[in-house]
Formats: sequence, structure tokens, C-alpha cells
Amino acid sequence: MTIHDWPTGPYPARVRIALAEKNLQSRVRFVTVDLYKGEHKKPDFLAKNYSGTLPVLELDDGTFLAECTAITEYLDVLDGPATLTGTTPREKGVIHMMSKRAELELLDAISVYFHHATPGLGPDVEIYQNAEWGLRQRDKAVKGMHYFDAMLQRQPFVAGAAFSMADITVIGGLIFAGLVKLQVPAECTALQAWYARMQERPSVRNRVTMSAPAEASA
Repeated sequence: MTIHDWPTGPYPARVRIALAEKNLQSRVRFVTVDLYKGEHKKPDFLAKNYSGTLPVLELDDGTFLAECTAITEYLDVLDGPATLTGTTPREKGVIHMMSKRAELELLDAISVYFHHATPGLGPDVEIYQNAEWGLRQRDKAVKGMHYFDAMLQRQPFVAGAAFSMADITVIGGLIFAGLVKLQVPAECTALQAWYARMQERPSVRNRVTMSAPAEASA
């Protein structure tokens, strides 16, 4: 399998964490797509993913899987029972609901803020920007942080009692928040404590460096 991504990207982080949680790193070759050069918007990459977004999982039969949730679903059951996306109908429903909320209320909102209200990827890539919309989405992301803080005051993980894809999505959001210098509000103590715990997980701590051996041997 091949992962097309950008090593420090918050969306690629979601798949890299899932790979490590499933112990599949040795089965993946990483190919870097340079976001700041706009390589993800070039025809060669768009042939792999119409949306022009990262990451993309390329299977050995030539199939391309985009979208972090779809890739995580695939990886989660590749070699055994699901551990990230739920096993019962209730677990699956709650995990998917919370992961989608993390996308809408946190990760994607920060992405819009980055692309519209900051220099983003630079003038060669950011063809259109709407700063007002970006700032509105920044405020939405802060509101989302308060929502997840409230959830984590009641339970140890985002979707309940166990680590799941929903946690990975919130981690991606907070990685992005760090990149754009958007601080978690001081009063969100449960979210801060949870994120500190998450950063100690090997899958999170080693997500950027995991590609080095594969790239060197490619």
C-alpha cells in the first residue's frame, strides 16, 4: 500500500495515527505531496483524488481511497476485528457521529480559518480568500473546543470508554490548532488534560517520523 500525504499535515495525521494503532506501518510506503508547491492541485494528483486533498491511500490493485474516515474504516478491519470504528451498531453510530462532529465543529473549521484568514499555503495556492468567513470559522472552532471539553468532563474518550476514530479526529483538529496558533481556551481543562494524554500515545507521538524508513527504501 502507498500513502500519498504531507508528513506534518493534520489530515494525514489522522491516517498515520490509525496506521500505528493497527500496527500496519511496515506495510505502507509513503509518498510526499508538497502542499506549499500546490502539488495536490496538479493534474497528476487530481487523477488520484478528484478533490485534491490529502491523504490518499493507494492499494496494490490500483484503487485509490481518499477521505480520512473511509481510509480508517478500511485499515481498521484489514487484518482483524475493528478497534477504532466500533463493533456493535451502537458503538459504530456513536463513533461516527462524534467523528463527524469533530470534523464539522473543529477540524474543518480550523482548515477554513487557515485557508481564508491567514496566509495559508501562500499566494500560488490560495487563489481565493474570504477573511471574514475564515474568522467566523475560527470562532466556530473555539466553540467546538468547548463542546468537546464538556464531553470529556463526563467520559475518558471522545466517544465513550475507549479510544476510537473520534479521538483521532479531535487530535487532528488540535494538531491543526497548534499549527495556526489557535489556543485551546484556558477553561477547557478536560480537553487540555485529554490532549496531553493523547500526545503520550506512541501512535500520536511518532506520527511524523514513521515515514522515514519507508521513504528511504523506496
